Amino acid sequence: MSGIRTNAAAVMLGISPSTLRSWERRYGFPRPLRSPGGHRQFALAEIESLRLALAETHNVSSAVSLAQQRGEGPSSSTRLAGAFAAFDEDRAARLLEESLILRSVERTIEEILLGAVAAHACPDRPTVEYEFGWRFSTGWLSAIKRLSPPASRPEGVLLLDASAPLDFDALHAQALELILRRAGLRTLSLSPAIDPARLGRALRALDPNALVLTGRRVTLDAIGRLVYAVRSVARGVVVFDYRGAVPDSGASTVCRLGDTPAAASELLIARLQHPPAACAAKPALALAT
Repeated sequence: MSGIRTNAAAVMLGISPSTLRSWERRYGFPRPLRSPGGHRQFALAEIESLRLALAETHNVSSAVSLAQQRGEGPSSSTRLAGAFAAFDEDRAARLLEESLILRSVERTIEEILLGAVAAHACPDRPTVEYEFGWRFSTGWLSAIKRLSPPASRPEGVLLLDASAPLDFDALHAQALELILRRAGLRTLSLSPAIDPARLGRALRALDPNALVLTGRRVTLDAIGRLVYAVRSVARGVVVFDYRGAVPDSGASTVCRLGDTPAAASELLIARLQHPPAACAAKPALALAT
């Protein structure tokens, strides 16, 4: 059984635990379940719905009525973050399935999935909630990728992902590849740790039109060597930066795709279709040619 204890629910609502118990007795909402040890376990979605209703009405009885009318409401990044906080894999999957009824895969990724993982991000070290959400999300993205239709466009895109496991950038790289794949492009993701001398067979198989650099755990020298190796085989390849993988020094041979996967996909495709005009983004470091 998933849920949150009385003290945590009271903190979310800005009230005392005794006040929350009095609301339960008087209004019958929020109605907790009981753990095997007899402790109250409140549904996070009900507490969140009541919290939002209180902010709107500033009246307890009106807020309870409004929250009951709304139910849990549509899936949201807040609700998915709550499922991650409760380590509830089934509920997380159900929320994403609900989102796909209302939204495209692309919008679900940007508006629900990435936001829910980011809600648990900690600048110093991963929290257990973040790691649970990250691992769930990477599995979900992989499953959706396997369901993507075959490539319908001739362009190939090579992604060199210099992120590490549990990096938020790694999820963004995975999301970008999925969205590009769903747009009909051929894609291949590799790590910059690969020996540049061993790239040849993969490059000849993919014949990439675009090289996307993403992740921030590789040196600029290593990036330069990889770009040189790619361009020695795929001479017309266009180099892109996603989410600041290449430091911005003011030179101009790398097209910056920004920070979100759907917009990055649109810009990349536009750049390949209309080379002179579409890459109006900020210039970046000039790399080896």
